[in-house]
Amino acid sequence: MLVTIHQPQFMPWLGYFDKMDQADLFVLLDTVQYKKNEWQNRNRLKSAQGPQWLTVPVRFHFPARIDEVAVNDEAPWRHKHLQALRSNYGKARFWESEEDSLADLYGGREGLLRDVNGLTIDWLGSRLGIDTERRWASDLPVTEEDPTQRLVEICRHFGASAYLSGAEGRNYLDISSFTAAGIDVIFQEYVPTAYPQLFGDFETHLSALDIVLNCGPESPGILRAGRDTVME
Repeated sequence: MLVTIHQPQFMPWLGYFDKMDQADLFVLLDTVQYKKNEWQNRNRLKSAQGPQWLTVPVRFHFPARIDEVAVNDEAPWRHKHLQALRSNYGKARFWESEEDSLADLYGGREGLLRDVNGLTIDWLGSRLGIDTERRWASDLPVTEEDPTQRLVEICRHFGASAYLSGAEGRNYLDISSFTAAGIDVIFQEYVPTAYPQLFGDFETHLSALDIVLNCGPESPGILRAGRDTVME
């Protein structure tokens, strides 16, 4: 059982989905502190002027957990996002086939950011051919506050034999805690493969929306071409 764990992000990039695709179980870590102006409420698409942010306005009081952060629907962000997508991807190969589905995705009235993010993750995951089971950390009986031990306890809850970490985990994980629990740690090494985009040279680390709208059913193969892992 290989488990990976990550905060729920908005319209994540391909590396996020590479982790999900490799794992037997993906846990959305919504029980940790929300970080303003990171990837939890925004991501980037490509425009003729370069990368452009799509941002979900939110309401929260520091130090709120991710599952406590509310969406601010007083701002017309859903409409603005769709306008930005039509403007920048209207000529993409797969825009027409996805336009109605994206309109449905943005047509909801989810009150919490984590629910908005969960829907975008599900939508993109389905286009990338990923069927990995997904669970919310807030649904689990895990109350550990230590960052590494929290991950260990989530893995133990599901009987994991291995944990897949992002490459930056080398900088903060206490590997000995996993070893003591009998859990191997594997580090992701992901280098995005270039694919056809609009507006000039290839731009990396965009929302996976970019590849889905430009490459359609070719996207899963391109996603997996950048994969590597390293066992510690």
